[in-house]
Amino acid sequence: MLPAADPVSLIAALVVLFGIAAVVWLMIAAGLRESPGACACLSGANAALGASFLLHEALGLVSPQHYWWSDLLSLIAFALIRLAVPVVGERPAPWRTVGGATLAVGIVAARFTGGPDTLGHKLLIYGAMAALAMLAAVDAWRLLRARGLAPRAALALAAPLMAVGLLLLARPVEALLAPGRTADIDVASDFNIAWLWASLVLALLINGWIAFLLLMKLVLEIRRLTERDPLTDALNRRALSEAVDAEHSRQMRGHGYALVLLDMDRFKQLNDTLGHAAGDAALKALVRVLRPCLREVDRLARLGGEEFCVLLPHTGIAGAALVAERMRALLAGHAFAWEGRAWTLTASFGIAESSAADVSAAEVLRRADQALYRAKAQGRNVVQAVELEPAR
Repeated sequence: MLPAADPVSLIAALVVLFGIAAVVWLMIAAGLRESPGACACLSGANAALGASFLLHEALGLVSPQHYWWSDLLSLIAFALIRLAVPVVGERPAPWRTVGGATLAVGIVAARFTGGPDTLGHKLLIYGAMAALAMLAAVDAWRLLRARGLAPRAALALAAPLMAVGLLLLARPVEALLAPGRTADIDVASDFNIAWLWASLVLALLINGWIAFLLLMKLVLEIRRLTERDPLTDALNRRALSEAVDAEHSRQMRGHGYALVLLDMDRFKQLNDTLGHAAGDAALKALVRVLRPCLREVDRLARLGGEEFCVLLPHTGIAGAALVAERMRALLAGHAFAWEGRAWTLTASFGIAESSAADVSAAEVLRRADQALYRAKAQGRNVVQAVELEPAR
């Protein structure tokens, strides 16, 4: 049994809820440096939804002839929700596309659908809002996946927006299946009571969910900062050590790996000649050039100075040599210049693969370092590997 309530009271409750949420998000946007644009979008969305319900004819504040204001404000609200999610993820938001489509739907609904009680009007307005909510859910899923969440976890966290989309579609579906039974949301029917209660619950859930999304973004950003080198955005030494130790533990189950150590050639000379800013730019360029050579499971880390290490899971010495040779060739062919002065970037590479005889990952790293030393001794810009000794 649903709690006893009339539609007008529930509409008034929604107005109050959206009004409070709009003020809270506005305060967060003013005081929080993280994603102020997204917070402003959410404040505007809640304000528009509150105004949409406030201007509904059920509350008696406007005449039925001005219903299109309520529809337009609802469309604007879901357009802002659609735009807020990519803004949270610091991605480009389709402002013009969404804005143009929202305005077009509002004009068509006001002029050509025959009024708010018609099936065509409901299909257009609620269908457009449902589409915006679903697109926001897809964006949320992609954002969470990009931040490292598993597909199922990302889908579960995007579910509230999907539920909102389905709730919006319920109105035209109900009008299609039972024409004339429920003309508008102020009609005292079981469907309207259930729909308005669900709207209240989902309004609370969506605002809380996006607040959680912002909090998760902050947590993941802090985590990223603890694992990344601040200059090159490669993994730092600690994060690499954890990844190599984890890979070494899998070796006992037959999953080998390889390490590629690389050291940029003549880096001190580059710093002395072009300056330390040029050296920083060269390190960034090195990481940028090498990334396309890596798979999703591979890890690139900066050990310090101009020395880097690549972890290649499920890779033997031959495969690692191919990767290292490709890296060497790409880096040597990269056109690097600083303030109009060209400089050839090269690096020396040392490779070692794991074996059952290695008691720790440090032993594999030691052999890769020996190979790197030999590459330097051979004149730089060389790939050198340490072959495992045959078992006796």
